[in-house]
Amino acid sequence: MENYKFVGEKILMWYQIHKRILPWRDITDPYKIWVSEVILQQTRVVQGLEYYGRFIERFPDVHTLATADEQEVLKYWQGLGYYSRARNLHAAARSIETHFGGKFPEDYESLLKLKGIGEYTAAAIASFAFNQPCPVVDGNVFRFLSRLFAIDEPIDTSKGKKFFTELAVRLMDRRQAGLFNQAIMEFGALQCVPVSPDCGICTLAPHCLAKMQEKISEFPVKLNKPKIKEVYHYYFLVHSGEFIFLKKREGKGIWQNLYEFPSVESEIPLSFEDLVKCTDFQALFPGNACRPAHDTSLVFKLLIKNYKHVLTHRILYADFYEVSVENTSGVDKYKKIRQSEIGEYPIHRLMQSFMEKINK
Repeated sequence: MENYKFVGEKILMWYQIHKRILPWRDITDPYKIWVSEVILQQTRVVQGLEYYGRFIERFPDVHTLATADEQEVLKYWQGLGYYSRARNLHAAARSIETHFGGKFPEDYESLLKLKGIGEYTAAAIASFAFNQPCPVVDGNVFRFLSRLFAIDEPIDTSKGKKFFTELAVRLMDRRQAGLFNQAIMEFGALQCVPVSPDCGICTLAPHCLAKMQEKISEFPVKLNKPKIKEVYHYYFLVHSGEFIFLKKREGKGIWQNLYEFPSVESEIPLSFEDLVKCTDFQALFPGNACRPAHDTSLVFKLLIKNYKHVLTHRILYADFYEVSVENTSGVDKYKKIRQSEIGEYPIHRLMQSFMEKINK
């Protein structure tokens, strides 16, 4: 491949004109850069801005985050989803306090040792905060480079990631590593967008092989398409007088340590008649599932049906029921609170969506 150093020059010129003004830009504070990168991993910039501001205001430095309670950290993360990011942030901050004396490590290899920091995030911190020549290759960069050079190497393989990382290094001005990384990522985010990019105003259009071949939509190439699993949740807003019940999700999973209503989970959709036959349902409402039809002392009111919630590799469908009970033996193991207190507990996005709907 011929010398394409001019690509970096053109992108840097474009960036100076078109870059967005963002609070984590043009700073060298590794902590704030780290928080912004973690937030933006699965979140659009527009949404992330609000959360970033609120998070940094409450946890302005490593020490504040490290000494905070995990439940509070999760509460400030509520609504962003992918809560393992918040748990990893918290754990890594504590590690920095313990093993680095509260000082953020400056080299790429040390950054990689922190929980939740992979090659991409380590490169971003090392280059943005310390101007180290570490290429930052995200989805925007993959897309732009694959189109510019019409590269059909799949981006979701180890070989492909290595190829594009090495290519980014060849294009980089090592003296301006951080600035180059910011610029190439921004170019992919604003100019070389996934669908219908405006090639007519692109500064690199005359050099873009995908455009010349009229194959823009064919890049980047992916080898493995993730399988999407459908899961069905049946939630119960259980009233006992003035109290309701919250279940804390234990064990590993994207919603670990977050709260939700008692529920039944299924891999297939269930009618209410099938739902009441489930072991988990009968455990929640012991002796209630087999009441005679004329007994109306226990009435399940359907509040929301088949609410769709999309995750990366999973689609959730949720029904929400409301019910008042006298026999609380099935839910006594859960957190008993007043409904007005629910805002004090970190809940996942699906629960948050439900609460927003019923509060309206």
